[in-house]
Amino acid sequence: ADTAHHEGFWLAAEKHLFNPVMDAIIEAPYPVSKTLSGCDFAPESEVIRLAEGSDNWPMTWADDDNLYTAYGDGWGFKPYTEIKLSLGLSKIEGLPPNVKGTNLRSNSGERVGQGKYGVKASGLLSVSNTLYMLARNAGHAQLAWSSDHGLSWEWADWTFDESFGCPTFLNYGKDYSGALDTFVYIYSTDASTAYDIADQMVMARVPKSKLKLQNAYEFLSGFEADDSPVWSDNVRHRYPVFSNPGKCYRSGITYNQGLDKFLWCQIIPLATESKGPRFVGGLGIFESDNPWGPWHTVYYTRRWDIGPGETMNIPSKWISKDGKTAHLVFSGDDFFSVRQVQFLK
Repeated sequence: ADTAHHEGFWLAAEKHLFNPVMDAIIEAPYPVSKTLSGCDFAPESEVIRLAEGSDNWPMTWADDDNLYTAYGDGWGFKPYTEIKLSLGLSKIEGLPPNVKGTNLRSNSGERVGQGKYGVKASGLLSVSNTLYMLARNAGHAQLAWSSDHGLSWEWADWTFDESFGCPTFLNYGKDYSGALDTFVYIYSTDASTAYDIADQMVMARVPKSKLKLQNAYEFLSGFEADDSPVWSDNVRHRYPVFSNPGKCYRSGITYNQGLDKFLWCQIIPLATESKGPRFVGGLGIFESDNPWGPWHTVYYTRRWDIGPGETMNIPSKWISKDGKTAHLVFSGDDFFSVRQVQFLK
C-alpha cells in the first residue's frame, strides 16, 4: 500500500489478522468476543423451510418495507417457475414464523445455467430507493441495479477484474437507514470465483451515490498505527480484512443496531459429503465495532448441528430492537431456511 512506510502501519495491520489461535485447526481464528458470550439457536424442529430445491438467498430490506432476495439453481417459491433458474428474484413479506415468499419475474434480471455455468446473485442492497445486486459467475463479479423493486434491471458494463469472485454487501437498516457513514462496503473471498476456498477475505468501499462507477471503488490496503483503515484505488494493493487459512468461503454481513455491532456470518466449508455445506458444514459468526474489524468470535463450529447452506445472512428487518433476537437465512438442505438466534451478553 502507498502508506506502508508509515511507522506502525504493518504492526497495526497484523493486529487485525493474527492472534494466538490463528494456527489452530479446530479453534476459531479470532479471540472470543468480550461483549457477546455466544448465541443460542432455535431447535431444528422450528426451522422454517420454504422454496424447496433453491439455494443462495442474499437479502436486503427495501424502502417499501419488504425484503428482497435472490435464489440460485431452482424454481423459487410456490407457485414455482416453469424453468429452473440460476438467478431468480423474490420478495419476502411478513415476520417469522409468518413469512411469505413471492417470485418476481424479470427478463432483464433472471439468468439460466447450472452451477458455475450460470450467473448467480451474491449480494443485494437497497440504497436510496434502488436495489443493487452483485452477481458472481459473470467473469468475476458484475453489478446490476433496479429502480422498480426488482422487475427490471440494468447491468454495469464492467466487472471486478481481480479477486472479488463472490462479493456481498454490508447491510444496514431499511433502505440503508442507520448507516454510520456515506459509504457502501463490499466483502469477498480473495479469489476469482465463488467456488474457490480462500485463506482470507478482502474488502472494498464506494460512496453510496457512486455505486455504478467503477473508478469510484477503493480497496482496503492496510491499517494505520491508530487502527484506521487505509484505502487504495488499486485492487492489487488489497490487504486482508479477515483471515482464516483454508476456510474462507461465502458469507453475509449486517449491522445490528441494537447491539451496535457488525455481525459477519461465514460458512466454514468443511463438508464431509459431496453435496457440500448445504447439508453438512461449519459456521462462524464474528463481531466488530467497525466494518473493517478487528474481529471477535461470537460462535464457531466446524460442524453445525444442521446444514448451514452455501451462504448465510441476518436480515436487518428481522432483528429485535434490543438486537438480542434475530433470524438467520441460509440455504440449508436446499431450502429458503430461517432459524431464530439469540445473542447472549
